[in-house]
Amino acid sequence: MPETVEIGLGRDARRGYHLDEVALVPTRRTRGSSVVSTAWQIDAHTFELPLVAAPSDAVVSPSTAAEIERLGGLAVLNGEGLWARYEDPAQALASIVDESGCSTSTLQQLYAQPVSSELLARRTSELQAAGIRVAVRLSPQHTVALSPAVLKAGVDLLVIQGTVISAEHVGSDDAADDALNLKTFIADLDIPVLVGGVTNYQTALHLMRTGAAGVIIGYGAHSGSTTHSALGIDVPMATAIADAAAARRDYLDETGGRYVHLIAYGDITTGGDIAKALVCGADAVMLGEALAGAAEAPGGGRYWDPTASHPRVPRSALVDLGVDPGDRPSLAELLLGPTADPSGERNLFGSLRRVMAKCGYSSVKEFQKAELIVTCLR
Repeated sequence: MPETVEIGLGRDARRGYHLDEVALVPTRRTRGSSVVSTAWQIDAHTFELPLVAAPSDAVVSPSTAAEIERLGGLAVLNGEGLWARYEDPAQALASIVDESGCSTSTLQQLYAQPVSSELLARRTSELQAAGIRVAVRLSPQHTVALSPAVLKAGVDLLVIQGTVISAEHVGSDDAADDALNLKTFIADLDIPVLVGGVTNYQTALHLMRTGAAGVIIGYGAHSGSTTHSALGIDVPMATAIADAAAARRDYLDETGGRYVHLIAYGDITTGGDIAKALVCGADAVMLGEALAGAAEAPGGGRYWDPTASHPRVPRSALVDLGVDPGDRPSLAELLLGPTADPSGERNLFGSLRRVMAKCGYSSVKEFQKAELIVTCLR
């Protein structure tokens, strides 16, 4: 039975665990890091790192997408971001990066420029011409209107992502042309679709039943997130991932073997966080703020996600990572090392390989069986 606590007479709440409240317990014979594989595969696409770069304009541009793929990961371009709103987003980015007092209202003004379907299709084609796997994120509210442009341009993976998503998003007045029914929408596509975020077992199971190839767990909580204050929503990631993994097991039985990948997104900043997310049941992690300090990142050492520019209810703030321009590490150092930084925030996947070896596992699927212990840090 799930652990519950009484918060008042007749009202119980379930206990949830964050990643920093659990730890790994090595219980098997160790092995050398050289025999460990961090590769994962979704549909026909194989990646050397279990990494999905978050669809933030601070992290993913057409040029960084190519570099992230070269290093072994998958980058997701925000289909409703600056690259789909401006012919040349350099000036808009400079307004964010160079303005010391850049505020939420500045972000709202910049993102008030309408998304251009023509620009979005062109960016998709440019990524495809670079010879990389093309992944584009759309919000549930705008998927019906914008997806034809990216699908026609040749996207390889479509990401439908919001703070919280359901199997059917209904727009204003329940208009038929304004509704997104994921089950019918995905059934008409011949490319894998990733959907999220979700926070619990039931929603994860519903989204798996739509035919999604992957489900994103969490809403991308980071140091500037205010979703817990603005909406009262928080996601204890260790519990949320484990719940989704339970939903996947039940869905495997229900379908006779259809496997849905889980991507953990939120409160993941170190190699240890990545390792714990995988052991809880994730197949890969989605990283945003953790990559924003890279020298190649278009945000220039600042981080913001799509919720920061919401025109009515912004749910995160612009974060200045405080990294001196001359000290910003390369994406290669952040992801693969080597590094002289002992914090765990660099050489993220080198750290993952090492802990997999110390726990005695040679693949990500095997590593999901590693033992966890509750440390109750909070």
